[in-house]
Amino acid sequence: MATVTAGMVKDLREKTGAGMMDCKAALDQNNGDIEAAIDWLRTKGLAKAAKKSGRVAAEGLIGLRVSGKKGVVVEVNSETDFVARNEEFQSLVTTIANVALEKSANVEALLNAHYPGGGTVQEAIQNAIATIGENMTLRRAAELTVHSGVVGSYIHSAIADGLGKIGVIVALESTAHSDELLALGRQIAMHVAATNPQALDASGLDAATIAREKAVLTEKNAGKPANVIEKIVDSGIKTYFKEVCLLEQSYIHDPSKTVGQAVKEAAGRVGAPIELKGYVRYALGEGIEKQESDFAAEVAAASGVKA
Repeated sequence: MATVTAGMVKDLREKTGAGMMDCKAALDQNNGDIEAAIDWLRTKGLAKAAKKSGRVAAEGLIGLRVSGKKGVVVEVNSETDFVARNEEFQSLVTTIANVALEKSANVEALLNAHYPGGGTVQEAIQNAIATIGENMTLRRAAELTVHSGVVGSYIHSAIADGLGKIGVIVALESTAHSDELLALGRQIAMHVAATNPQALDASGLDAATIAREKAVLTEKNAGKPANVIEKIVDSGIKTYFKEVCLLEQSYIHDPSKTVGQAVKEAAGRVGAPIELKGYVRYALGEGIEKQESDFAAEVAAASGVKA
């Protein structure tokens, strides 16, 4: 059996909100497997859902640019938040986003693309590392385009035009007036920033994720008649879709309707069909584990004094 450490218990507690002893028991029961322990807690009603810790290792900035029928979003990471306030770093991220908008949002192609002023984007990053003194990396990039319509956008915690901690672009296909669409696109982008949907609709969800949700619901209601469990699971999955699928989510600007209904109503107002084709949401450092440190101990070590 795997050894369950205090760090593992702490990690599970942060992800689920369950009690310390419950987390210890869950890890013991599941041989130290964090994901299995999360499911175990959920079947016992001790954890509402599996939530990733909000603390992340990566600092830096999200860069966003939109022009015409195309929008891009990039993430450039640094070691500390101080760099995000550096004008040279901000200029670097803005320029990389502009290059992505003009050339490609494929990371490999973007790194090899020409950087204004000379060299490649990769070389510009290396030069910034040498100048600023911190490691930096272009972690990811994405783009959305429409044939007819607009790409709406929103930057959260903006520190400059198109630069912030969360960036969202939304593709709306329509022949309606662009000003109307841009306003709608921005509102939906704000919604996406706030709710972080997992997919546009149920068809975009991973089959394994849905199967996992069904398994948790089934186990949680073990002992009940099969037909009752089937109804409970069916109802639970529908509720799950409403929570994680963008078109089925309650619209933050008017909770009395879903995002899909809001789009349909907007189409009626502008006199032309509107299709929400897709979205991209980048939150700085999401999915990267943050290495915790004892700042006092680091300072003491640097000065040669024991903390």
